Amino acid sequence: MNYEHALDAALGKLHEEGRYRTFIDIERRKGNFPHAVWKRPDGTEQDITVWCGNDYLGMGQHPVVLEAMHEALEATGAGSGGTRNISGTTVYHKRLEAELADLHDKEAALIFTSAYIANDATLSTLPKLFPGLIIYSDALNHASMIEGVRRNGGAKRIFRHNDVAHLRELLEADDPAAPKLIAFESIYSMDGDFGPIAEICDLADEFGALTYLDEVHAVGMYGPRGGGVAERDGVMHRLDIINGTLGKAYGVHGGYIAASDKMCDAVRSYAPGFIFTTSLPPVVAAGAAASVRHLKTDQGLRDLHQERAKVLKLRLKGLGLPIIDHGSHIVPVMVGDPVHTKAISDMLLEDFGLYVQPINFPTVPRGTERLRFTPSPVHTPKEVDGLVHAMDSLWSHCALNRQEMAG
Repeated sequence: MNYEHALDAALGKLHEEGRYRTFIDIERRKGNFPHAVWKRPDGTEQDITVWCGNDYLGMGQHPVVLEAMHEALEATGAGSGGTRNISGTTVYHKRLEAELADLHDKEAALIFTSAYIANDATLSTLPKLFPGLIIYSDALNHASMIEGVRRNGGAKRIFRHNDVAHLRELLEADDPAAPKLIAFESIYSMDGDFGPIAEICDLADEFGALTYLDEVHAVGMYGPRGGGVAERDGVMHRLDIINGTLGKAYGVHGGYIAASDKMCDAVRSYAPGFIFTTSLPPVVAAGAAASVRHLKTDQGLRDLHQERAKVLKLRLKGLGLPIIDHGSHIVPVMVGDPVHTKAISDMLLEDFGLYVQPINFPTVPRGTERLRFTPSPVHTPKEVDGLVHAMDSLWSHCALNRQEMAG
């Protein structure tokens, strides 16, 4: 086989379809978020405003977080020194797990190097703990959940997105005695819609199923203490396993599950993705714990976040742009073509200094390509004005270009 030709063909296909992913080099500016510096390929620099970051609340530069990380760095040095089983468990890891267990009102929590690994490792391990387990997975679950379900070797059922009636049909068709687990999300990040948590919990109770909820795009931002949509809706106690991230609203790095003490102990003891990987550096664990602790009481930051998102959606709707609005903080603007999506993204960056990454297949279905804006409390009204002005200008320009191409 000519390996070089195979690689050329694979990459060429992405270029031809207009969905080759380009990464720009940026340097975030401490104390000046959401501003950053774009390091151009030619060596020059340009000041930009980031509109697609997942540091939803700006906690990655919050003084409380930075102070905790500085203290841990001085106390412990850089790395953790090993896996959790072999010298990699410190007081910082235990404090973080205690904060997370308290956040979700669970007996225990278990931290991983990312939320992706937490999903993959946990969902691929559960059939070892419950032989014959059938996992019912929402069709739009995150890739990490899909991979975990795929790799576990057990039975799986895919129910149509947020379709509780279809989920019931699948549950009714299976052996009542078989162990079951329903895996779904609280907020689906590409459309920003909410999962029907209470209704799914009702089905789980009826059919004797465990529940697994991914709250990655909700923890820190929803609920009176940032426990997520399940906390906001008063149903957190009905979830058996909650997955979350420390790299989005909490502004640091890592992922976790929160569950019963026995569940966490079993996953800790059987999941290769936990057992055989170096643990988070103590400095990261310290920063994450400080962030979780702070956001348990900072409702003002959550309120301002929701206000910024609401204003941006109203402004973009006022321009007639095709946005999706399910009431969450995520603001997708539908373009529907990978080439045009990339073109608008490039022009926003080059002409206006606004950075938003195009979202293409396979992250979203073909024909639903989009720009996904994530306004935060540290995006000022002036910056919202700048984005709205840029989108108004570019959308009209691109619409004319599309008409010319069609003609």
